[in-house]
Amino acid sequence: MLLSVDWDAFSGTRELVFDAPIWGTPDRAHDRLDAWRERARRRGGSGKPGDWTALSADFPLYPGWEALERYAGLPCFVTLSHADAWTWLERWPGRAVLNVDSHHDLSSFSGDGTRLRPGNWAGLGLRAGLIDCYTCQYPDWHAELPVAEGHDLDRTRAELAPLLPPEVLSRVALERGLRWPDPADVEAVLLVQSPAWTNPAHDAALSLVARKLGSTPINPPKRR
Repeated sequence: MLLSVDWDAFSGTRELVFDAPIWGTPDRAHDRLDAWRERARRRGGSGKPGDWTALSADFPLYPGWEALERYAGLPCFVTLSHADAWTWLERWPGRAVLNVDSHHDLSSFSGDGTRLRPGNWAGLGLRAGLIDCYTCQYPDWHAELPVAEGHDLDRTRAELAPLLPPEVLSRVALERGLRWPDPADVEAVLLVQSPAWTNPAHDAALSLVARKLGSTPINPPKRR
């Protein structure tokens, strides 16, 4: 199988944080940096470059990512956005994919649904035969966050039913709770920064994991 890890599975939010990107955000340059500066300012941040301390209470780094070190020695890639995922998929086409993520990435709810985007790379990959079967594994903290996709898996699957052909949906599984696969079962790993959704204070932890796994950049993550 292929293992994809979106950093927003760990760089998350608390309940009732209404300016959190999990409620919905575009993925523009503004959303990747300036929107986070605005969130920090609203929380009394110093405004100094690189000072994200004000975000820590509402946007924590949840545990579990430390276990990624077990995949050292496997082919690993790191990239800015899941819009780059096909570069990775095309190296190992037709595999099962496990995606640890806060979003299913199976369909975009706006714009051109045929254009490869962070929100639909997996759905388009299933349709194109680049992915055999697909599991989205939501993190445990979604259980405490009603707005999150992983809070109610039946609700999320029902939302997908009108968006995906039945043949595609039949190859999709939705789960909640981290269950890392045995490294012997994983062919390659992809780490994804997703800066519009992840607290800049957590970039250093992602960089640390990427270095420990000897990751090859596809589209280098943003330094914030």
